[in-house]
Amino acid sequence: MKSIIYRQYSLVFVLLSLLLFGCVDTKKATYFNDLASTTITTNTPVPETIIRRNDLLNITVSSLDAQASAIFNAPNLLPVTGSGGSANEILGYLVGNDGTIQFPILGNVKAEGLTKDQLKESIQKKLLDQNLLKGPIVSVRFLNFRVTVLGEVKNPTAIDVPSEKISLLEAIGLAGDLTIYAKRDNVLVIRESENGNKEIKRINLNSAELLSSPYYYLKSNDIVYVEPNKSKVASSGRGQQWIPAVLSGLSLVAVVIVGIVNHN
Repeated sequence: MKSIIYRQYSLVFVLLSLLLFGCVDTKKATYFNDLASTTITTNTPVPETIIRRNDLLNITVSSLDAQASAIFNAPNLLPVTGSGGSANEILGYLVGNDGTIQFPILGNVKAEGLTKDQLKESIQKKLLDQNLLKGPIVSVRFLNFRVTVLGEVKNPTAIDVPSEKISLLEAIGLAGDLTIYAKRDNVLVIRESENGNKEIKRINLNSAELLSSPYYYLKSNDIVYVEPNKSKVASSGRGQQWIPAVLSGLSLVAVVIVGIVNHN
């Protein structure tokens, strides 16, 4: 008889615990809930980054005459002597407040407002027009291409992107993925346009529309902010300060039940 009463009270205790803490909506913790097994055709291009003031560029020049080309590559490298011997640190060309870079022999070269390809073609043309090199090949890369992920992710961070190509999902993955408290249907992307205005876009990670969104691929200096859901907000406020009291109450009930059973 005693063991039956004990089992009954224990079952009530477990059921109360499950009702209080076991109600979890798994749909709020997963991605692409509306996506079935299918093939989605998208024409989402990788956005072309426009060069702006204070961008840091790596510009390399090559030609059949390696010695003549070397003078144009020197400003990219800064000689550094350390404990391991001599080495070169990548320095790059800084786009000034006037929108230009200081390029060897060519002087001020306009960079602001151009794409990498446009700047490359501009430098190649100047080198040819001034007969400085024959058949020059110019390469332009961003050294400061990075995105920032903040909010309800495991590791909020700024991510350097050497490949200059990163999707929203990749950025979230590199930040350690979203936490269980993340609001997956309302992720904020803040993007600075060429005129300096801030574009605000809210992304629903539960929707397949993300795959064809112009915000699927991020641009340099994009900021991704993941908002907390209602559960996180409630748990950090006064709304759930009763939880410790409930736990204590349940523990007390369990002790009383055990005492009653033992007494009987």
